Amino acid sequence: MREEQAGGASWVKLMVRPFMIAPGQPVSLSRFDPDYHGEYVSKDDPAVKEKLQTDLRAMAELQEKLYAEGKQALLVVLQGMDTAGKDGTIRHVMSGLNPQSCQVVCFKVPTSDELAHDFLWRVHRCTPAKGHIAVFNRSHYEDVLVVRVKGLVSQDVWRRRYEHINAFEKLLADSGTRVVKLFLHISKDEQRRRLKERLADPTKQWKFNPEDLRERERWDEYMAAYEDALSLCSTPWAPWYVVPANHKWYRNLVVADVLTRTLTEMGPDYPPPQVDVAKLEIR
Repeated sequence: MREEQAGGASWVKLMVRPFMIAPGQPVSLSRFDPDYHGEYVSKDDPAVKEKLQTDLRAMAELQEKLYAEGKQALLVVLQGMDTAGKDGTIRHVMSGLNPQSCQVVCFKVPTSDELAHDFLWRVHRCTPAKGHIAVFNRSHYEDVLVVRVKGLVSQDVWRRRYEHINAFEKLLADSGTRVVKLFLHISKDEQRRRLKERLADPTKQWKFNPEDLRERERWDEYMAAYEDALSLCSTPWAPWYVVPANHKWYRNLVVADVLTRTLTEMGPDYPPPQVDVAKLEIR
């Protein structure tokens, strides 16, 4: 990512704000470098491992306080083109979280029952309860991305959905759920490399779908759809972050940093005991 995208701010190791889309900011993804990795040289840099482990430990501690407190929730939305690394991000960044209060939800093609309701119905049911964290692998944004590109609904319908989405996320925020949205940004060349790698690896071939190639042919249409979603739906209560994702290790570093900072800002804490523990005697 170029320095001017941060409003002229200098980069200091890993800064979150330059990755955040300001509310109302027009977005051109061509200005964001998916190959960016800051001042870090490679995944073997000791500072990378130290930073990631520090954040993962902090996330686990903050999650425990969030669960104990039971007053707030965190919703993490992961979006990106095929092979952008949504599964890998979940595997590496969420690995230290307690599954007792963390769930991962994958949104596939809607079922007939889901299609019989409004587009947010199936999503709202999966939002996290207070004290919990939910991670959406794809999300309600599919209804202004793939639905738009494939022409599954009219332009009038999908254009109104930006406003519906913002109102929905405001409802969540007003109810105590912090919403963080992460667009994992890879280049078209990097996607080609990863698709070839997937085809060559017997342990990854099951992931390959011929539809992936047809989707790839619509790359520019998807980038335009993402730019509108990022521009129109990054709000103070539910910001979008553009995460450089060509380097998987740097992607993980940024995501862990964003989530650690977010949980820290939420400030969860252990509730006080319900009784005077000094007066209790256990025999």
